[in-house]
Amino acid sequence: MKYMLLVYLNEQAMNDTEREECYVESAQLCHDLEAKGQYLAASPLHPVATAISVRVRDGKRLVTDGPFAETREQLGGYYLIDARDLDEAIAVAARIPPARKGTIEIRPVMEIPGLPTG
Repeated sequence: MKYMLLVYLNEQAMNDTEREECYVESAQLCHDLEAKGQYLAASPLHPVATAISVRVRDGKRLVTDGPFAETREQLGGYYLIDARDLDEAIAVAARIPPARKGTIEIRPVMEIPGLPTG
């Protein structure tokens, strides 16, 4: 089953050195997951200052600067994995370096017929 692991973290939780170390650790985790056939995709996101939100109401497009919601922790990246079950997804989430300072949200991915397979 596919799981999306969403990384939430206060953008100020790490200094530049810690962030670079986190990227190195995260890349190694991705290689480990790939070796086990679990890796599908992963990437950090640019800061929320670069976010744009789009809504369509009554047929009109509304574009605003910033993230969808103002929160203490921001969506900072994601991992898309293939795991046997939720327990295995939880084990992977616990290995994600930002879990030590933030939160990893685990969501099963719905597989809808007719979508491109990429």
